[in-house]
Amino acid sequence: MSDSPGTTNWAKLLFLGVIWGASFMAVSLALRGFPPMTIAALRILIGALCLLAVIRAMGIALPSLHTSDGRIIWACAFGMGFFSNALPFTLLSWGQTYVASGFAGVCMAVVPLFVLPLAHLLVPGEYMTLRRTISFLIGFAGVVVLIGLDAFRSAGTDFESLARLACLGASLCYAIGSIITRLCPQVNMLSLSAAALLCGAAMMTPAALWAEGVPELPAMQPLAAVIYLGLLPTALAQVLLVQVARSAGPAFLSTVNYQVPVWSVIFGAALLGETLPPQLFAALALILGGLLLSRNRRARGLPVKPLR
Repeated sequence: MSDSPGTTNWAKLLFLGVIWGASFMAVSLALRGFPPMTIAALRILIGALCLLAVIRAMGIALPSLHTSDGRIIWACAFGMGFFSNALPFTLLSWGQTYVASGFAGVCMAVVPLFVLPLAHLLVPGEYMTLRRTISFLIGFAGVVVLIGLDAFRSAGTDFESLARLACLGASLCYAIGSIITRLCPQVNMLSLSAAALLCGAAMMTPAALWAEGVPELPAMQPLAAVIYLGLLPTALAQVLLVQVARSAGPAFLSTVNYQVPVWSVIFGAALLGETLPPQLFAALALILGGLLLSRNRRARGLPVKPLR
């Protein structure tokens, strides 16, 4: 694994930030034609089918169930399917019924902050060093500037406060999923990702059918949004995530979480008519400052997956 990210990995990291940032806008559009749990189930199912096709084309097998390590890997895949896909996707889809896509996006910058204490307690050798703590706090300060007081102004809906907690809960889910990924035995990451999405689809599909029934075919815009969610921020992003983690390291990959809030606000303003906050550029400077400071070559870090 190279210590230097390189131009290609920086480009991939930027692209990951864009497609993950746009996913919150896509959820808002999908909600115009689908209920929340159905959106989560469909995007996981589409992503699982795509990744299964990818690993089949590459000649990669799913983890074996016939060995003790294989059964542990499948247990980790189940945990990832729940904490990195099924539960956070459901929380975000439901939360965005009551809050703006920009707010849901900025909540993803909290993921690394949740990861720090969890890793400190659960992962051997992962400690809250002064450099790492300062870098994440600088980045989070940028998120606070980006949100501003207007983002927390009540819109008068009954479930708005609970929806905001749901978005923060999704961040905690992603952090737990990252810890599970880090503790999983060595295995091909694409195989593990496909297994995790398969587990997530097995959980969410019957749950969505039971709770919301078979969805009617919606208008083209919500349908296109769900297809986008399954193909890009769920399936393609997983392939890019593995490539970047292998070549530049998970610590470099985890810094994508500070891009996501910026892109979510930009897409919300440009395509959904959400007001672009004047403090965006100051927030961007703080977020990028935290990102650059966190580039400690000796830090191993953790793979952190936002939602998306």
